Amino acid sequence: MNNYSENVLEKLSSEPKNLWKRILIFLLILSLVIWGNTGSNFNGITEKGMNVAKAILYGITHPETLLLFNWTSKGIPMLLLETISIAFLGTLIGSLLAIPFAFLSATNIVPKWVSLIFRSITMLIRTIPALVWALIWIRVTGPGAFCGVVTQSIASIGMVSKMYITAIENLDTGVLEALDACGCNTLEKIRVGVIPQLSASFISTAIYRFDINLKDATILGIVGAGGIGFPLTDAIANARWNRVGAFVICLVLLVIIIEWISTKIRARLARGRS
Repeated sequence: MNNYSENVLEKLSSEPKNLWKRILIFLLILSLVIWGNTGSNFNGITEKGMNVAKAILYGITHPETLLLFNWTSKGIPMLLLETISIAFLGTLIGSLLAIPFAFLSATNIVPKWVSLIFRSITMLIRTIPALVWALIWIRVTGPGAFCGVVTQSIASIGMVSKMYITAIENLDTGVLEALDACGCNTLEKIRVGVIPQLSASFISTAIYRFDINLKDATILGIVGAGGIGFPLTDAIANARWNRVGAFVICLVLLVIIIEWISTKIRARLARGRS
């Protein structure tokens, strides 16, 4: 026991002393926090702002029930369905397009110069926010749900391909070597050795991106890219708080349901159980 304690103390004493580095990092973070607060001045909540907050709270507790059961194109059910469709199609197309980008960006698949080119492309896609993509594509396609699908497809490529690259670079090459020793051709190695290793990770990433796209679809609707965003913005601009309350309640319920379902699916893919 004494030898064990002595070994522990010896290991602790031999550790490098990084106190000055920790102090430097703390001072750096503290200076960034102080510098960041210089640009945010809070002057209190105005009376008008308080009235708006009360109106929104009243609208949430007293939603416009007729809008909840309006099955026309202007009703909440159809607007939510359009929002889900935009997010689903955008995720599906973006996830499929991300597959070749990911394989061409993985350093264990292609030469480094090819990987650098495609990594730079995906990085460029990631640096542009989805809202900016929507403002660009709305000039090309015009307002509507199609603009939302195109925007989310392109915006999904950046994040999804990055996650795909990580999965591809973590492939167990021993399986491929064993299949190669058995005389399998390239297609057989992909079908037996690559797809089983990547399918769960790819599907889980696509589901996670769908969660993000569902929330982004509401924001994209504000600029006219389809979905529930534009009617919600119009209701806020015209101070129709009962309608705003109906929109907010349905959006919250939709996000909770989708989040619960996607969490269950991802857990089953990751651990093989619900």
